[in-house]
Amino acid sequence: MKDHSYYVYILTNYSKTVLYVGVTNNLVRRLDEHKQGLSGFTAKYNCFYLLYWEHHKYVYNAIEREKEIKGWRRSKKETLINEFNPEWKFLNDEIQDQ
Repeated sequence: MKDHSYYVYILTNYSKTVLYVGVTNNLVRRLDEHKQGLSGFTAKYNCFYLLYWEHHKYVYNAIEREKEIKGWRRSKKETLINEFNPEWKFLNDEIQDQ
């Protein structure tokens, strides 16, 4: 297993009615790809606003966590977001600055 940086993240649309869970090794690049409409689901629903992210050292752990979160009901995803980002602020600019 490679030892790098991997991220599990949750995106939403402007009105916060849709949640999308993804995994990447470059969060800044991936957010830009979503904003450009390069992904089917996120392009269709205009999901490119970052609400939540977590860092993982190993790709296997990140993929397993993504699968876990994707399997949750929306209410459980909302609880996760609320613990990390209680105001549901769009975090895209904060990530760009890192």
